[in-house]
Amino acid sequence: QVQLVESGGGLVQPGGSLRLSCAASGSIFSIGAMAWHRQAPGKQRELVATISTGGSTNYAGSVKGRFTISRDNAENTVYLQMNSLKAEDTAVYYCKANIATIKNTYLEVWGQGTLVTVSS
Repeated sequence: QVQLVESGGGLVQPGGSLRLSCAASGSIFSIGAMAWHRQAPGKQRELVATISTGGSTNYAGSVKGRFTISRDNAENTVYLQMNSLKAEDTAVYYCKANIATIKNTYLEVWGQGTLVTVSS
């Protein structure tokens, strides 16, 4: 069994910062690409940022220059540093990882989500 557990969400004022974490645990052999997605109320889930095993990153245009994705391969953890937050960043944030298990299976695993609310 493999799971992702997110943390770090909460209420923040516009212009503020938050750092999300997502830790993978279970029968993991290796982790490939990792990503953060978000889903705002009444909207479809959208991709926020991705990071490869080697550290290459990509961002949605709406967050480029404000958000930074990073990972700690030794800790099986991915982070999302969010700066200069705006009301439109309010959403449930989900992490996702491509994981190879010790049983030689390959899984796309999602976390349970963490709510980020940007409001004064």
